[in-house]
Amino acid sequence: MPIPYRNADELEELGAAGYLKIESLSAGSGFLGALFLINARGEPIEFTYNRIETPHTFLWRQDDICRHAARKLTASLLSLCPRTPRLILCLAEEVGSELFCQDIQVAIPVCRIAPAIKAVSYSGAEIQDTIESAEPMNLFWYPSKPHEESIEYRLLRELTYRGLVTEPFSRATIGLKEVSGLEVGEVT
Repeated sequence: MPIPYRNADELEELGAAGYLKIESLSAGSGFLGALFLINARGEPIEFTYNRIETPHTFLWRQDDICRHAARKLTASLLSLCPRTPRLILCLAEEVGSELFCQDIQVAIPVCRIAPAIKAVSYSGAEIQDTIESAEPMNLFWYPSKPHEESIEYRLLRELTYRGLVTEPFSRATIGLKEVSGLEVGEVT
């Protein structure tokens, strides 16, 4: 006789969270990007990646090159990814507020994340929030923070409960190293 059980199907209805990862190549000649989708349990669903070469010219300011690369990489990742996540998470130290506030508009909530102890710049168009996890985090939502009872916010709470607010960014970095065969360095 089988043992009665109940599967946690309500986690499936939460959908996927997308983790946007952008890293510079250690040689300084380009950037790698990934959009890593996981479900509420932290199980991988999709890993979309791309690479962009950047110009070496005196006509470009370094900040403009980084912004250009982030815009081009993100646009390509969004168009290549076969699934639509409920929300996109990115690290505030890698992705500036201008990417989603000015350069690319998406129909889903975007949340830039930074440890509460770090000072990061943010746009007045972003909604600032905090979340208590193993390490308190500042959240910068655009275009607005999802309502507390929304599926998107419930997904973020579940990810927080499972310790998955920032951990998938590490897996995305490992994935980028694996698929590119290149070393990635710190974003400048």
